[in-house]
Amino acid sequence: MVRFFNLFVGLRYAGARRRTQLVSFISGISILGLMVGVGLLLTVLSVMNGFEKELRDRILGIIPHGAIYFRYGIEDWGSVRETLLDNPDFVAAAPFVQLQGMLSVGKKVKPTVLYGIDVASEGDVSAVAGFVDPAVLEKLKTSGEENNAIVLGAGLAENLGVEAGDRITVLVPNSRNAHELPKFKAMFLAGVVSSGTELDYALALVNLNTASQLSEYAGRVSGLRVKTRDLFAAPEIIYQQVRSMEYGYYGSDWTRTHGNLYHAVQMSKNLVGLLLFLIVAIAAFNVVSTLVMVVVDKQTDIAILKTLGASRGDILAIFVVQGGMIGAIGTLLGLVFGVVGSLVAHDLVQGLEKLFHIQFLNAEIYPVSYLPSQMRFEDFVVVAIVSLLMSFLATLYPAWKASRVAPAEALRFE
Repeated sequence: MVRFFNLFVGLRYAGARRRTQLVSFISGISILGLMVGVGLLLTVLSVMNGFEKELRDRILGIIPHGAIYFRYGIEDWGSVRETLLDNPDFVAAAPFVQLQGMLSVGKKVKPTVLYGIDVASEGDVSAVAGFVDPAVLEKLKTSGEENNAIVLGAGLAENLGVEAGDRITVLVPNSRNAHELPKFKAMFLAGVVSSGTELDYALALVNLNTASQLSEYAGRVSGLRVKTRDLFAAPEIIYQQVRSMEYGYYGSDWTRTHGNLYHAVQMSKNLVGLLLFLIVAIAAFNVVSTLVMVVVDKQTDIAILKTLGASRGDILAIFVVQGGMIGAIGTLLGLVFGVVGSLVAHDLVQGLEKLFHIQFLNAEIYPVSYLPSQMRFEDFVVVAIVSLLMSFLATLYPAWKASRVAPAEALRFE
């Protein structure tokens, strides 16, 4: 246990003599290295947490947890919906029609996946309403084949060069018979979905009945999109549900469409965290070189303390206090740096984009078009504990060497 004497002497002699200011400089570098390492680690972890949150809340919020299809389309989707909701693992279900199509505006042509949705029930399984003007979705509510409204992702509309009210030709080929002519329909852009994610470059929504008339099975829906109680249990829940249904039904879930993206974010977070932890470790073990130089600088003082009755344990504790102080200051400053970095990361990147007129994150390539950040208390606690622990371990060898200094040898030439 560290006594008051050990604590006082350790703090009093944390610096070096004026004639050897190099030791003080190295101590400052050790603190600075630890601060930067801890701060960068916390900032990057907050950014990766932000990516994970945005992926879960935006991309996995807009797309459903899963979908259940029927090979030849579902005519009475209401009864199937009731069957699904009898299962307590399902929270909601909504009909949809999924079509592979092309959008044509003048000479510009873009492939897309066209979704026919029932606006009244779509909000139960998808958060798309949160990223589009409610008045725009109202235009998709008109039932019947006469509904020519289409809603596009903001990026897709930009690539086509269209604005609200512009005409768009929708072309849907027959996947079962390539010899049949594709179906065409002239539509107008009702509005755009702006989620700031990759979905903005692929999403196209139309009225459920309109999409059904363009499909191979007019009057039917492709299936029902579902929301489960547990996002991560969706694959097993859907698998078990499909097994209990008649032949011809099959299912899909978010892990097949965006699971690789989610796992990529998780893997990147773990790898980056590991690399930055190594940087923290290097900074922490700089304490070794600092204390070794302090031991050399303070050999005479150590010898005098021993002649006055200080034990090896006292000398050991004194240098542990010195090293611990470096670790504590560096870690504390790193925590402050981490908080500031996490708070300003988004604005800093946004400012650099405006200053240099470039876009660092493009939703066509990255999951989102901006730099998100989310601080988690547990990350700060873990990083602080690990940093302090590594700093403490780094003090043991120099402190042990200091405790082994022989007074007679140290004072021989004094």
